[in-house]
Amino acid sequence: MPLGRKTGVPQPVLMTLLGIVMALVPQIPDVSIEPELILPLVLPPLIFAVARRSSVRYFKANARSILLLAIGLVVVTTVAVAGAVHWLLPALPLAAAIAVGALVSPPDPVAAVAVAGSVGLPRRLVAILESEGLFNDVTAIVIYSLSIEAMVSGDFSGGDAVLRFVLSAVLAVVVGVALGWVNTKLAERLDDPTQQVALNLLVPFAAYTLAEEIHGSGVLAVVVCALYLAERASDADAVAYRLVGNAFWEVVEILITGVAFGLIGLELATVLKEAGRGWTGFIGDAAVVIAVVVAVRLLWLLPAGWLSKRLRSGDEEDTPFSWKESVILWWSGMRGVATVALALAIPLTLHSGEDFPERGRLVFIAFSVVLFTLLVQGLTLPWLAKRFELDIDQDKHEQAVRQLWWRAAKAGLNRLGELEEQDRLPAEVADRLRDRQHDRLARLCPENYAEEEAAEAKLRMAQWRAARDVEQEMIAASRREMLAARSEPGADPELVDEVLRGLDLRSERK
Repeated sequence: MPLGRKTGVPQPVLMTLLGIVMALVPQIPDVSIEPELILPLVLPPLIFAVARRSSVRYFKANARSILLLAIGLVVVTTVAVAGAVHWLLPALPLAAAIAVGALVSPPDPVAAVAVAGSVGLPRRLVAILESEGLFNDVTAIVIYSLSIEAMVSGDFSGGDAVLRFVLSAVLAVVVGVALGWVNTKLAERLDDPTQQVALNLLVPFAAYTLAEEIHGSGVLAVVVCALYLAERASDADAVAYRLVGNAFWEVVEILITGVAFGLIGLELATVLKEAGRGWTGFIGDAAVVIAVVVAVRLLWLLPAGWLSKRLRSGDEEDTPFSWKESVILWWSGMRGVATVALALAIPLTLHSGEDFPERGRLVFIAFSVVLFTLLVQGLTLPWLAKRFELDIDQDKHEQAVRQLWWRAAKAGLNRLGELEEQDRLPAEVADRLRDRQHDRLARLCPENYAEEEAAEAKLRMAQWRAARDVEQEMIAASRREMLAARSEPGADPELVDEVLRGLDLRSERK
C-alpha cells in the first residue's frame, strides 16, 4: 500500500482511520454489513493466509508460549473484563459480562502481524503473534457463544460448556484434516496451477462453514486445514503453483485486510447509533475496560516468561521471552475484526422478548477497545520497538538466509555430481555449471572459501552482473517492442501477452 509505506502507518491502522473519516462525513451514507456475515466472509481467508506460512513443526516447538497466550491469556482476560463490567454494571447478568470479556480478549492476528512486520520485529516475535492470533479466536468465540446462549436462554451448565469446548475442537480438527485431504486429491487431478490456487481459495470457506454447521470451531478447522496443506506441499517441482499461489494469497490478504479494517472504521456510525444519544456517558466505562485489557496482558506476559523459563528443560526449543520481548508482545495486542463482528452480533432481544440489557453500551465498549488498541498501540509500537532496540538483527537474519542458500546450493552440487557420474551431460558443461554454483556460494558465504577463491568468484560474479545488466536492457527493449506490437492492426493480444510473460520471467530470473 503506497500511502502506508510513505507515512509509515501499518495498513490495518491506516484503513481503520480512513474508514472512521468516511463514517464521520455526513454526505457519505452509512455502510453496514450483517454481523453474522462478517466472520464467515472475512476470517477464513485471512486465517488461512496466515496459517499457510507456518508449520506443525513450529507449533510443536513453541507449544508452551502459544498455549500461554492463545488459551491462558484469553481465559484470564475474559474473567478480568467480566469482573470489571459486572462491577461497572451490577444489574447486568454475569453471562453478558462474560460475553463482553470473551469478545474483547482475542488480539487480531492480521493486525498484530501487519503492525509487527512494518516495525521490523524479530521473526520469532512475529511468529508468536501469528500463532497466538490463529488460536485465540477459537477460545474466545467458544466462550462468547456459550455465554450468549446462556444469556438468551437463561440455561447454563459448566460441565456441558467444557464438553462442548472439547467437542468443538475435535470436530474442527476432523473437518480440517478431511478437507485438506480432499483438496490434495483434487489438486493432483488438476494440471493448471491457476485452477489449483482457485481450489485453495474455496477451502477456507468450506472448512469454516462445514465446521460451524456441525457445531465445531470454524476458525480452528481453517487453521488445521491450512497446516495440513502446508505440510503436504512437498512437490519440489511445483514451481508454477508456488509462484502463482504465493502471489495470489499476498493479494488476497492485502485486499481483505483493507476491506476488513476499513469496515471497522465505517461501522463507527452504526456503533454510535446503537449506543444512542448518551454514548458520551459510556466513555468512562470503556476506559476502565481498556485499562483492564491492557493491564492483564502485561501482568500475564511478564510472569509467563519467567514461568516458561522455570518449566523449560535443557533440550527444548521453546526459548522463554526476555522482559523486553514480553513488553513488545504486550503492546502488540491489537484487537480487530473478530471483536467488532462478535460485538455487533450480540442479539437485540432475549427469548422472553425483552431487549438485551445494555446492548448499546456493550457494543460501544467493545468498539472502543478495538480503536484504542489499533490506533494508540499500533501507532506507538514502532517507537517502543526502536527504544528497546528490538528491530530485526540484520546480520543474524542475513546469516540465516545465507546458511539456507548454502544448504540449497550444496544439494544442487550433489545432484550435479550424480548426473555427471551417470554420463548425463558433457564434462565441460558440468564444469561450467559447477563453477557458476561455486561463484554463487562464494558470494553468499565467503567465509567458507579461501581468500583467493572468494576473490576470484567475486570478480566472476561482477562480470556476470555486468552482463546481466546488459541483458536486462535487451529484455526491456524486447518488452517495448512487444507492447508496440500489441496495438498493431491484426495483432493477437493473447499471443503477444504470452511472449511478454516469457520476457518477464527472464527478467526476474536471478
